[in-house]
Amino acid sequence: MNEQSYEDFMSTVSHELRTPLTSIRGFSQTMLTSWNKLDDESKKKFLKIIEEQSNRLISLVENMLSVTKLQSANENFVYKETDILPIINTVVSIVKNQYTSRVFEVNVSKNTPTILVDRDKFQQVMMNLIENAAKYSFDNTKISVVGSSSDNYEYVSIKVSNVGVKLAEEDYDKIFTKFSRIDNPLTRKVQGSGLGLYITKNIVDKMKGSISVVSSEIDDKSAVTTFEVKFPVCNVETQAREKCKQ
Repeated sequence: MNEQSYEDFMSTVSHELRTPLTSIRGFSQTMLTSWNKLDDESKKKFLKIIEEQSNRLISLVENMLSVTKLQSANENFVYKETDILPIINTVVSIVKNQYTSRVFEVNVSKNTPTILVDRDKFQQVMMNLIENAAKYSFDNTKISVVGSSSDNYEYVSIKVSNVGVKLAEEDYDKIFTKFSRIDNPLTRKVQGSGLGLYITKNIVDKMKGSISVVSSEIDDKSAVTTFEVKFPVCNVETQAREKCKQ
């Protein structure tokens, strides 16, 4: 990271951290100074805001740390043959507790082979994509996660789809860049750092995979947006033939 990039990074980090910190401090001070004047409903509302902003702060810090690690040449990836279904199910169970107005559907083909990835990093990729889909989808819509293999079993494909505002084709590449935030009515209502998909793409690239997105219009107000990640199938046999290397 050059000096200008570092300054830009720190400036954005400072701005992103200031908002949740200001909210936490403001509502905490209000509760401390006006506790006896607040009714129970107001107290619950303020505590909920403090909880939400604390979670946002934790997410921001984790993303900042991830960016720092990704830019370090010393970051180690521990590759293991991995079954994608248990990890996807774990992530979905976590995300759906936060987004109770969404319907989650997982469909992984029974013959889907294992992939050679760092399991923790793969779970981070799935968390970012599934949480992103839930975050930017309309209420009472379906989040779909579909896993399958190519006809020749050379790679495994995982598609994460949601229903929300259409993503313009010219923004397909932009959303994978650092601090990118697409401006539309739905994203204006959702808080985010613009780092999740940047981190996701970097992790996928480092694990010899690929990621893409397409948004297909349903009507004037909505579209199905699908993120697809592909990872090469690397079992003992393919490693022996040197078709897949760490």
